[in-house]
Amino acid sequence: MKNNLKIERAIKNFTQAQLAELIGVSRQTINSMELNKYVPSTVLALKISQIFEKNVNDIFFLEDDD
Repeated sequence: MKNNLKIERAIKNFTQAQLAELIGVSRQTINSMELNKYVPSTVLALKISQIFEKNVNDIFFLEDDD
């Protein structure tokens, strides 16, 4: 799974630490998601989509090799 998390975060002008605090995870978790090393749970993906006021599919998406 890939994501646009870094782009969405930049649009809202959030640091990784600020986003992490808003959704209740560590900054390292945000970093791992942005590097596509960590796939968030459904609940976490929904929290992120609410923060950015986007659909989950606008932030997280599957690629052909997934």
